Amino acid sequence: MSNIDTQQGLDYVFKVVLIGDSAVGKSQLLSRFSRNEFSLVAKATIGVEFQTRTVMIDHKIVKAQVWDTAGQERYRAVTGAYYRGAVGAMLVYDITKQQSFEHASRWLEEIRSHADKNIVIMLIGNKCDLGTLRAVPTENAKQFAQDENLFFMETSAMESTNVEIAFLMVLSEIYRIVSKKSLMANEELEASNSTRLLKGTDVTVPLDQETETPVKSTCCLY
Repeated sequence: MSNIDTQQGLDYVFKVVLIGDSAVGKSQLLSRFSRNEFSLVAKATIGVEFQTRTVMIDHKIVKAQVWDTAGQERYRAVTGAYYRGAVGAMLVYDITKQQSFEHASRWLEEIRSHADKNIVIMLIGNKCDLGTLRAVPTENAKQFAQDENLFFMETSAMESTNVEIAFLMVLSEIYRIVSKKSLMANEELEASNSTRLLKGTDVTVPLDQETETPVKSTCCLY
């Protein structure tokens, strides 16, 4: 799986949202994934913005449309509508800020109340390059992810650690779910068609009105 530049038609478009407290590095993660860029001068996201990247998964062309939602409380009501249609979510916290991790459960509740029940969610512990300042033990985050049935990974947008892997893991899982649904739908359609064929067609055989026996047909061969 890799970034591709193609003029071919897309097979899938997946909407993924980045959520979490402000200043945990959501925008930097998106910038690293979509353009392989990182800026030491970060600015707060206002409202919602998105970027895209096209990748190849299982020989299919997939366009990831990643939405970066502002983490500030005053934008919470605005960003709520943007969960609609999302099939993936990256729940980001800062490993150096315990509070950002504690808020993860609240963000998770918001995702599950607004998004589709089958949405793929990954818990991201960002800024793992700042290990000496760590406030959130990896094992605590792993346990939380396991309890909530989430994928989990620690990343560093600055050093590009695990960013690519995290996004592609989520996209691959979304693709697996979508492909499975498509396969099941096709199997149900084929089964339905087979049932109709097995039922056959009723044929009415004309009866002799006097004897009520089937009328014999005659044909001539030339």
